[in-house]
Amino acid sequence: MIGQAAILGLVTAQRLGELVVARRNTRRLLAAGGVEHGAAHYPLIVALHAAWLGGLWLLALPRPIAWPWLAAYLGLEVLRAWTLASIGSRWTTRIIAVPGETLVRRGPYRFVPHPNYLVVVGEIAVLPLVFGLWAYAVVFSLLNAAVLAVRLRAETRALRNI
Repeated sequence: MIGQAAILGLVTAQRLGELVVARRNTRRLLAAGGVEHGAAHYPLIVALHAAWLGGLWLLALPRPIAWPWLAAYLGLEVLRAWTLASIGSRWTTRIIAVPGETLVRRGPYRFVPHPNYLVVVGEIAVLPLVFGLWAYAVVFSLLNAAVLAVRLRAETRALRNI
């Protein structure tokens, strides 16, 4: 139970820290003339991620850790770090387009247009599997796919207009 709480505690701390960084970056991007797109669906993303992590705190603590899945999750975190380092101060949890800015083309952005979403898809599926929660992984993956479909359309439109 201590290991499970440590894993979930680290993930929670990471997500909360990312929200602080995202909020700071959002303020800076808006001050630079950025325009937010897709704000209407943002509460759905917040609710989905909060429910996913909150549910893991409720369900995962008494369950054994599947170490290979934990290794896979850690691999995803390496990809997350690479993605966030590549986009730098332009990363935010919202869709903010700054007119005149060019798209980031370094790091994983050289290969795929939205690498952070690929990482998130993996995280939402893999972290529950660390605790053997297969059905949980499937349900939240499907919910995430629905929200991401809306998000990707909004972000693609926003990026097309900069």
